[in-house]
Amino acid sequence: MLCFTALASGACSRASGAGAESAPGPAGASVAELDALYRARTDSARRRFTDADVHFVSGMIGHHAQALVMAGLAPTHGAGPSVETLCARIINAQNDEIARMQQWLRDRGQPVPEVRITGMTLMVHGPEHLMHMPGMLTPEQMRELDEARGPDFDRLFLTYMIQHHRGAVTMVHDLFGTDGAAQGDVLFKLASDIQVDQITEIARMERMLEAPPAPR
Repeated sequence: MLCFTALASGACSRASGAGAESAPGPAGASVAELDALYRARTDSARRRFTDADVHFVSGMIGHHAQALVMAGLAPTHGAGPSVETLCARIINAQNDEIARMQQWLRDRGQPVPEVRITGMTLMVHGPEHLMHMPGMLTPEQMRELDEARGPDFDRLFLTYMIQHHRGAVTMVHDLFGTDGAAQGDVLFKLASDIQVDQITEIARMERMLEAPPAPR
């Protein structure tokens, strides 16, 4: 049996055999009651969140979903090897983060945006703000990207994905700058990971834009 607090240690050391669950603890509390209290407090701490937290998580799901559409064009639009590799990384990382964010919302009883992607068509069912987050491409920009091929696609993809990533970094900055937001360990780590990953990829994409086109 685990002792969850220093106060409970005495009760745990005295508990034995079949009577362990009902052994008296400090102030008359049993080990089972202390266990339940610990779990309730842990669960409460995990579930504490703000409106800003929900806005960020649900908005980032829509934001990531558009990145999936953009990156998904690489195989059919003549992307160079380095851009195709980058797109595969983006798809893997952001699919995983979407699942984590959906679970975060689900655990807290909040509406969970559903993402459906068919070719260039992106449907995100949820609050209106999902498709109006910083850095997201306009319909005109998405059409322009879809019409590009080969080196033109690479250049446009990198330019627009830098815009997109910078928007995500802005969203994290806004979250961290909001009083009381991102206090939970799970969300703080998730937002921090997004920030670091996007800043790192922005630097990589800027170097790729400056490099001469690779032979095809």
